[in-house]
Amino acid sequence: MSSSAKFIPDDLDRRIIAHLRADGRASLSKLADALGVARGTVQNRLDRLVDTGTLLGFTIRVRDDYEDLSVRAVMMIEITGKSTTQVIQKLRGMVEIQTLHTTNGNWDLVADIRTSSLSEFDRVLRQVRMIEGVLNSETSLLLSTV
Repeated sequence: MSSSAKFIPDDLDRRIIAHLRADGRASLSKLADALGVARGTVQNRLDRLVDTGTLLGFTIRVRDDYEDLSVRAVMMIEITGKSTTQVIQKLRGMVEIQTLHTTNGNWDLVADIRTSSLSEFDRVLRQVRMIEGVLNSETSLLLSTV
């Protein structure tokens, strides 16, 4: 495979990824049994998924209410002109922004924000709104997971 060619996962790769999303700690044997393939096949596929950058790493997921004192919100951001790259760089530097997504429609970016308190949340809102190139924003607090 050429180093410049983009790896495209096949059906087995996608099934492995789906199982790992549900249980990131699943053993090779457990994955092989669930998928009906040899353990070595799963190992080779995982190695390839990691080597090609398809899988960026393995992590844990924490219950949304694990940190009872955290304030979570989603912020939609409108950017002026051609300042998207500069705004994204500044937003990525803010530790309170967990994830940042480009989007279509009225808003240019969507930010997942997490802070330890409402006063910290207020500070983050002001900081985002002061970034040169941010024209408008709308923020919704996440109250509970249902």
